[in-house]
Amino acid sequence: MAVPKPADPKLAGHAAFRYPDFVIYEFARFFITVALEMQSVAVGWQVYEMTRRPLDLGLVGLAQFLPGMLLFLVSGHAADRFNRRNLLLGCYIGFAACSGLLLASTLRAGASVYPIYGILLLVGVVRSFSMPTGRALLPQVVPEEHFPNAVAWNATIFQTATILGPAIGGLIYAFFRGPSGVYGSAFAVGILAAIATLRIQVRSNPRPREETTWGRALAGLRYIWREKLILGSISLDLFAVLLGGAVALLPVYAREILKTGPVGLGILRTAPGVGAAVMAIFLAYRPLRRRVGITMLLCVAAFGVFTILFGISHSMALSLIALIIVGATDMVSVVIRGTLVQIATPDEMRGRVNAVDMIFIGASNELGEFESGLTAHWFGTVPAVILGGIGAIVVTAVWAWQFPELRKAERLTTIQD
Repeated sequence: MAVPKPADPKLAGHAAFRYPDFVIYEFARFFITVALEMQSVAVGWQVYEMTRRPLDLGLVGLAQFLPGMLLFLVSGHAADRFNRRNLLLGCYIGFAACSGLLLASTLRAGASVYPIYGILLLVGVVRSFSMPTGRALLPQVVPEEHFPNAVAWNATIFQTATILGPAIGGLIYAFFRGPSGVYGSAFAVGILAAIATLRIQVRSNPRPREETTWGRALAGLRYIWREKLILGSISLDLFAVLLGGAVALLPVYAREILKTGPVGLGILRTAPGVGAAVMAIFLAYRPLRRRVGITMLLCVAAFGVFTILFGISHSMALSLIALIIVGATDMVSVVIRGTLVQIATPDEMRGRVNAVDMIFIGASNELGEFESGLTAHWFGTVPAVILGGIGAIVVTAVWAWQFPELRKAERLTTIQD
């Protein structure tokens, strides 16, 4: 990858975009995220239409989480052993294939949700490889001195895709009066992402070939356990989002509480992405420079507060405002965790560390969806969301006490300076 000439300091907020391979990487990631978000809206609405049970929405998340839980040692080792660009290319093709399978299953007009769960398990298998591979590839397309800027823009582009994907998915679902159009579109967009990935050229030194042993496979776990600041930051995000996540129950809110239909569901799903994208852009231009630990803790507590507000709301406008702030506060922890994990980790073990981090992320997202569906099945939809928000606040208080390294963290750039 060619090294560009020094940029005007006024353009420092766009430093990562000076590297063509970073641009291509983000282009591909944007398209695959749009495809998966479109698909998520269609799957959620389709499953709830078929069963009318919140628990089945939770099973959608569980089906996608379990493969990552079982395969994280294999996927992390693969990301460190094989060519990451080629491995990511195979994953994007795999995502497109899963969209094609969902389309084929829907066209058969079956009345059972089990084929959908089976395909979602395959999505989870592909994701278990794509997440650690994609995250480990990012430091190879932009120099370390511009990596915090790359993390912020990476998060911004991801959140932009999470804004557009659900909205587009909801519109396509309504236009075609069913999920077939969404799945077909997701297949096409996934292919575009794969084509773009072919053009990425990575910048890195050759990684040493390591003998495959359990000790080396578990290196990521040992590293995170040893680094208490990183352990505290990623586990805080895990338990707060695990308890406070309400995304899985949005189809219930859209249909039963807010009565907005599939288009409204798409809009609701975009709201956290809007808040997250705005916050990520802000952090790209105004990076966190001091009191990052306290800032993260306060933002996670605010995440819980506005989750409760969303839970009790019967107004579309108030619900959207609450979800926007939920997304913005969550983005702070995403940027802090992403920067710490990537910069502090040696390149030869980034795949394994990111595979472990993926379990935390997957547990907070997909397993969180299962937790939300299960608690909604037990207590009702609104009580489940309120209890989740309270849980996020309690977790913040406990982590502030248990992880003084996190509470006292002053600067995000300490490990860089």
